[in-house]
Amino acid sequence: MNIIKLNRDFLKNKLDLPYNALEENIIDTSRWSIHYEIIFEYDNKFYKTYYSQGATECQDESPWEYEEEVECTEVHKVPKIIEAWEPIE
Repeated sequence: MNIIKLNRDFLKNKLDLPYNALEENIIDTSRWSIHYEIIFEYDNKFYKTYYSQGATECQDESPWEYEEEVECTEVHKVPKIIEAWEPIE
């Protein structure tokens, strides 16, 4: 597994993350925060990382506010087959 650490300010100011992410998914919520997983491109490779943001305008939490270095895992896209139940027509 290829993991790199990137500076929070580099992610926000140079790569314009999380707003410039290729993909963004909510993975969890807590009373005060919404937790996200993002996929982004850097140096011709794709990486996954996580951040949280305040759940309301009263929660003043910005992405990676409490992290100076952010751990990012290299990823690649793979096709997956998903089974689902549908009504009979």
